Amino acid sequence: MPYSSREELKTILDRTTTQQAPQAKPVADAPQILRAQELVRQVVVADHVQDYAIRLAMATHPEDEFAPPAARQFIRYGSSPRGVQALILAGKVRALLDERYHVGFGDIVESYLPALRHRVLLNFEGQAEGISNDDLLRQILEATPKTENSKS
Repeated sequence: MPYSSREELKTILDRTTTQQAPQAKPVADAPQILRAQELVRQVVVADHVQDYAIRLAMATHPEDEFAPPAARQFIRYGSSPRGVQALILAGKVRALLDERYHVGFGDIVESYLPALRHRVLLNFEGQAEGISNDDLLRQILEATPKTENSKS
């Protein structure tokens, strides 16, 4: 996080050290949120993009065929099915925010760390080596080709 600017610090002080009480205003109601969730689920994911997300999640399983050496060496527990669900749904949201109705490889790549960083548990060796989940996931991302027959 970058340091706060002068103006941001003033706003923080005004809100926390005076009697000023900011009022939260709703930006969406429950029906709007439900419609947005339904819209996200309608975004298309091609089979080859979905397979990429699946292989990325499976690559966090130390005993899996898709696991690169770093995953085999440093991961105790990898992502569950909820991880790949989160990866796909985050990819769908990214596509919508980019005004597209289909998920691309880039959406999966951009969603990978936020969706999976807390779903990987390092083993003792990984902890002792000071490996971070993000660094390990970046190595998995780099080692996992976008299509099964390519090198990325």
